[in-house]
Amino acid sequence: MSAVVCIGVFPLEAFLIDRPWVQKLLAIEPHGIPNVHLWAFCIGARNALAGVGTLIGLWMVNFGDEAVGTTVVVVGLIYMLLAALFMGIADLLGFWLPRGGSVRGTITASLLPAVALLALVA
Repeated sequence: MSAVVCIGVFPLEAFLIDRPWVQKLLAIEPHGIPNVHLWAFCIGARNALAGVGTLIGLWMVNFGDEAVGTTVVVVGLIYMLLAALFMGIADLLGFWLPRGGSVRGTITASLLPAVALLALVA
């Protein structure tokens, strides 16, 4: 599910970041969007690649080499979890405006990969 979310958010970050409803959904301030659009595009693309890679890993688990597929899935999940946590760290450092605005997104983005990783360990 986390992989699908990463893929689904890509067009919002990459192409629709200037829309008020997207800014509200992503909890970002509209000021300076033209200055950060490049980074939003790149982050969205990286997230989409992590999502696609994780889905490929799941396919490999079911139809290919299970060990390699599991490794690919774990790497994708760790990337998603760490990326979400770094969003929270950026907020703590004061890079998120308004400060504290990343709490919902950090929790939401880290919950699914964390649960999936715990499920793999159990």
